[in-house]
Amino acid sequence: MKQVTKVVFLLNITKVGDNACKYASILVVVDIPEGITIIGDSSFFDCSSLKHITFPKSLTSIGNNTFRFCSSLEEVDLLHTNVLELGYGAFMSCISLREMKVPDSLQNFGTNVFNDCSKLVPSDIDDCNNGAVVAYLRSIQ
Repeated sequence: MKQVTKVVFLLNITKVGDNACKYASILVVVDIPEGITIIGDSSFFDCSSLKHITFPKSLTSIGNNTFRFCSSLEEVDLLHTNVLELGYGAFMSCISLREMKVPDSLQNFGTNVFNDCSKLVPSDIDDCNNGAVVAYLRSIQ
């Protein structure tokens, strides 16, 4: 996976599989096509060069540790999706993440979703308290 620079998803799938692009350290851009409803656990774990992701409206779930350690990721826009849940540590340690747009459909999230995202979460908000973080994110949209 360390040599993967581009990923193309087939149009007839509904899930990005667990660990699909894990450790693809030179992957920069991901375009997830319409029809995908789930991005599985650790799918883009430690894709340290990942800067841009396009999400489909059909998306309803982002799994555990999916974008953990994506240290180049600066912005995430889920506003136009139907995301209901973010798994444990979904964006943990995305140290460059400074903007996150979340839809009203978001209802469930595991622990530590935004842990160690200091550019996203102000110091007066506990980054382990996902309810407080999501409330803050919604207030600035």
